[in-house]
Amino acid sequence: MSSPENIHPTFGQLLGREAKEALLKQRGSVVWLYGLSGSGKSTLANALERRLHGEGVFTQVLDGDNIRSGLNRNLGFSDDDRRENIRRIAEVAKLFAGAGVVTIASFICPRNELRAMAREIVGQADFLEVYVECSFETCERRDVKGLYAKAKAGGVKQFTGRDSAFEPPEPREAAELILNTDEQGEDESIEQLYRAVHPRVALPNA
Repeated sequence: MSSPENIHPTFGQLLGREAKEALLKQRGSVVWLYGLSGSGKSTLANALERRLHGEGVFTQVLDGDNIRSGLNRNLGFSDDDRRENIRRIAEVAKLFAGAGVVTIASFICPRNELRAMAREIVGQADFLEVYVECSFETCERRDVKGLYAKAKAGGVKQFTGRDSAFEPPEPREAAELILNTDEQGEDESIEQLYRAVHPRVALPNA
């Protein structure tokens, strides 16, 4: 492993963020969606991307399963691995946002300290925290991926919400937006999400 004294970042020599945002005619940002498996994170992330894309906004979705099948395939679900998973994702999201890309992250991200770490890495100005709230019972009933049934049968270890705790935002105001998919439909949630995101990514006079 390289020691810090042997690393020489060249950020100051790179083409600046403003030039990239001007080219794309948008402001880079990170939309950080989190919640239990089955809460609707991926559905909302994909719907938001399609809507923004339809308006000419350049986006990139970072999805938990996709990232764990590639970049983070060497990580498990221990506390240390969960932390490293989120750290890497946040660093990637920061790079995308710095290039003017609207980055939509969709991860369980179960603990408040993990979300705080992600926010610190990305930077307060670029970070929109969105809690996709849904009860364990509703997520278990949906069981889109069959994971709840597997966990109940002992086939999935450290399953979030069952064997491993999920912490709602504390305080609730830590999340800039809360979408309760127990109580509202998909269309309403997507509309709320879009209205929260669009003003953040539109450049004045673009």
